[in-house]
Amino acid sequence: MQDAPLFDDIAQGPKNGRAYWYDAPDGVRLRIGHWPVPGRGKLRGTVLLFPGRTEYIEKYGPAAMAFTARGYHVIAIDWRGQGLADRAHSDPLLGHVGDFAEFQMDVQCLRTAINDLDLPTPLHLIGHSMGGAIGLRALHNGLPVNSAVFSAPMWGIGIATWMRPVAWSLAWLNHSIGRGTILSPATKRESYTLIAPFEDNQLTKDRDMWDFMVGQLDAHPELALGGPSITWLYTALVECKRLQALPAPKHPALTFLGEDERIVAKAPVRALMGRWQDGRLIDVPKAEHEIMMEIPATRDDFFQRTTDFFDSHA
Repeated sequence: MQDAPLFDDIAQGPKNGRAYWYDAPDGVRLRIGHWPVPGRGKLRGTVLLFPGRTEYIEKYGPAAMAFTARGYHVIAIDWRGQGLADRAHSDPLLGHVGDFAEFQMDVQCLRTAINDLDLPTPLHLIGHSMGGAIGLRALHNGLPVNSAVFSAPMWGIGIATWMRPVAWSLAWLNHSIGRGTILSPATKRESYTLIAPFEDNQLTKDRDMWDFMVGQLDAHPELALGGPSITWLYTALVECKRLQALPAPKHPALTFLGEDERIVAKAPVRALMGRWQDGRLIDVPKAEHEIMMEIPATRDDFFQRTTDFFDSHA
């Protein structure tokens, strides 16, 4: 564990945060961030925050403010291939990973950091988007949390029904013949938030939060990430299919899904939560993909419901 940069100038999070470098078992360098509860506030536990694809620790500064104010430490990670973690391709804007199973080595590092930092228990998981897929797999692998909350989890990828067979075939073929590091069709090399207009964007209806995300990448372009590689797409499709075939974990779970979600597929989320014995699905009116970065009323509701849920499973 060595000190790593944490960009307080863009995070808008608690001022006592720290970041650390960790090496995964295969040698990939990761960055892990920690925001403790300030002062002598009552400790309720620790939130393990699993970000989505393209994301980075600083993006969750406002979320860390909300959780630490409620008595929860927050620990988050730059997954391999994004943020300040090592990137798998010479083009740093290409979102590439060799296999989704590699992310579970990153989870191992996070668990090591939790022990090194002696973070308070109980532990609770929040998995957003791709972090929802990584988090669900981690639950199946025995992640020691009392409960789990998912925000727009990527248990299926938002591809038009008629395009799904084509996407599977093209992804499998290019991955199999060694062309896995080309950009996935219909995606761009540039970061979405830097090229998309705010109007009708797929992330948030809140202009201030949109400007917050754009401003972060303007200030620190080294955090930016563009579209996914073909191999990322193929291995993500395979992982989503495998997760759907498994029984729901026994952990208590709460899942938030935006009414206007357009990035992840809604049907797999509804199907999995429908058979999750101790799980509940919350449909969020007029929300896009980034529920923790939606309009103030939406994100405040998310933080309150989530901490109430964690408190009830302490």
